[in-house]
Amino acid sequence: MSTWQKEYEAKCVTAEEAASIIESGDHIWFPVGAGEPDIFLKALIARKETLEGVVTRQILPAKPGYFDEETAPQIRHDSLFISGASRAAVNGGWADLTPNYFSEIPRLIREYWAADAVGVVVSPMDEHGYLSLGLGVDYTWEAIKKAKKIIFEVNQQAPHCHGNCQVHISEVTHIVENSNPIPELPSAPLSDIDKAIGGYVAELIDDGATLQIGFGGVPNAVCEALKDKKDLGIHTEMVTEGIMELCECGAANNSKKSFNPGKLIGTFAWGTKKLYEFMDNNPMLSMQPVDYTNNPYNIGRNDNMVAINASVEVDFMGQCCSESMGPLQWSSTGGQVDFFRGANISQGGKGFVTMPSTAKKGNISRIVPHLSHGAAVTTSKNDVDHVVTEYGVAKLRGKNIRQRTEALIAIAHPDFRQELKEAARTMNLL
Repeated sequence: MSTWQKEYEAKCVTAEEAASIIESGDHIWFPVGAGEPDIFLKALIARKETLEGVVTRQILPAKPGYFDEETAPQIRHDSLFISGASRAAVNGGWADLTPNYFSEIPRLIREYWAADAVGVVVSPMDEHGYLSLGLGVDYTWEAIKKAKKIIFEVNQQAPHCHGNCQVHISEVTHIVENSNPIPELPSAPLSDIDKAIGGYVAELIDDGATLQIGFGGVPNAVCEALKDKKDLGIHTEMVTEGIMELCECGAANNSKKSFNPGKLIGTFAWGTKKLYEFMDNNPMLSMQPVDYTNNPYNIGRNDNMVAINASVEVDFMGQCCSESMGPLQWSSTGGQVDFFRGANISQGGKGFVTMPSTAKKGNISRIVPHLSHGAAVTTSKNDVDHVVTEYGVAKLRGKNIRQRTEALIAIAHPDFRQELKEAARTMNLL
């Protein structure tokens, strides 16, 4: 038995034993989505009555196990990006939201935030004593450097990834073994609107471009429409099923990238078992901390960088609200601004804000004279490039407010164009 295997076995504990080391007042970090621990988190919640003032921080929590008013005094969630699991708690006032850019979270951990403990799903240990954070490198890497209690939930189904995502067993305090399935995020069927928007975006992406693309109907439609392209590259935050399919069909091979040629760069992944199998020991894939992947200047080192993200509404100035419905917080900023700024830095770069033209079954226009009262400005008017609906593409970068207004009205739903024109005239924009 190797020295590392002996150390591994010495650190193995039950989930309940690992949860018992958490003390009142501790600040605990969990990674994005699929990297969230399972049985350790359940064991922690089970002993909540013995705790007070514990804070958890995370982007996109996967499971709603403790987001309720009764648990908040014992374990209170501070969200860095709201998910369906945490949305009601944040808007109800028994969980918190901290505004941030995804790229800056590691620095905030270093300079502002406590990190007493980290819980994360990792791959089995290799022969050299290393375990991989592949599903959620993100800010977790930085939290591990600061924390004194490092709980790794080892899962045989977690991919062992290449990149700056390896942690040695000597740096871990507790090992919990778990064989439950990794959380999956299956793709939904594409709508006709998704396909229309995806088609418009794909037409403006050239062979050899490097992509950042997220999860959802429009991103999946874009990936589907790009399968006939050649030599695409990937520099993204989230590794998705759509990205995997672009690689498997040969459209994306990363060969023309000006930064990290030959490598698919990402910081977290969430998809199906097939995606996790694709990631496992894949030498093309390089998983990196988020202050590397989402640094706008690193993004901009990719020539012909294309960033594709969604929005809730866009006003005549080009301001994008991508995270709230009025004052009701729906998601968060995430990496949208990081990648739009990076694409603007890139030689030949392009950014696409995508959204259906209407909401609420066609009763509300998503292109508006002013953002809704209380809406969060996610991407500023200075960072927006293209806006795309199922009615076309509005190129905004380099245009004045009057020109932007005309371009946006042209891609609004026809039922609202006259109303929008009248509002624009009232604002002296037409």
